[in-house]
Amino acid sequence: MTDTNIAYPNLAAARLGTEIVSVTDQFFASAERMLAETPPRFIADKFDDHGKWMDGWETRRRRGPGHDSAIVRLGAPGDVHQLEIDTAHFTGNYPMAASVDACVLGTGEDPASAHWRPLLTITALQGDHPHHFTLPAPRHATHVRLNLYPDGGVARFRVLGRPRVEWAGFAANQEVELSAARLGGQVLALSDAHYGWPHSLLYPGRGLNMGDGWETRRRREPGFDWCVIGLGHRGRITALEVDTAFFKGNFPAQVSVQAANLEDHANAALLRASSMFWPTLLAPQPLGPDAIHRFQDQLETLDAATHVRLNMHPDGGISRFRVFGQIQ
Repeated sequence: MTDTNIAYPNLAAARLGTEIVSVTDQFFASAERMLAETPPRFIADKFDDHGKWMDGWETRRRRGPGHDSAIVRLGAPGDVHQLEIDTAHFTGNYPMAASVDACVLGTGEDPASAHWRPLLTITALQGDHPHHFTLPAPRHATHVRLNLYPDGGVARFRVLGRPRVEWAGFAANQEVELSAARLGGQVLALSDAHYGWPHSLLYPGRGLNMGDGWETRRRREPGFDWCVIGLGHRGRITALEVDTAFFKGNFPAQVSVQAANLEDHANAALLRASSMFWPTLLAPQPLGPDAIHRFQDQLETLDAATHVRLNMHPDGGISRFRVFGQIQ
């Protein structure tokens, strides 16, 4: 993967706290499965009490009017830019079509009485195929509703966009995880991501396994690998954490960090070119295997930053990266 392929973060990632609020039917496979970040699997000889085990959401065969649907509460409410509906491994049991609606609800409000607006009108689907949709304009949502016509199975459902955060609720002197995905932190550009899903760098909690993080190929030429992260809010950086959970024979030898205060949103190509010359926030520091490394006293004193560049020397894998600071 290169920096030109970085997408918006998944607002419906299970590890951000996304939940299935209601579902019309999930006889063959639970709707929660379609929220997984891992690639869909097919295990030919795996069956359960309901029939063939499928890695996704699958409803029973509908014998009456209507259609199936699932309401999803986004773990990171925000502005939706893109949708992904993947029918991987669903060949004779995929829906003929799908649509997606969205609404904005406050705490405790009932989705059943919500005002739903379409994100995606009824669109034909193919079996065993990833479907990508870009919205004409971003749409604010706290909940989305995936509709299947009339029934069938979806392996993965992703809602891509930018989280909305009420920054006024944070005190000026409060230390905030500025890089957190649920607060709008986003991987914007990188040198390589041969293994893993780079957005998981910014997820809460520790990694689930060695595939849950950012890992590059083995470097066979001079230089080092890097990624650029846009912070959720401009801030004065006070501490960094680098977690190498599960990376034991492939953790980076050292890590360094640069930072910049950019007034305007920069595209990936510009970030790639300019980030080489950003001021140093953290000079190269040694890392160890399968451990959380916190850097605070080692940081250089810089003005407020909107972006950081994480460098790993020369290559390897990092499970989580956290940038703490006070909003400015």
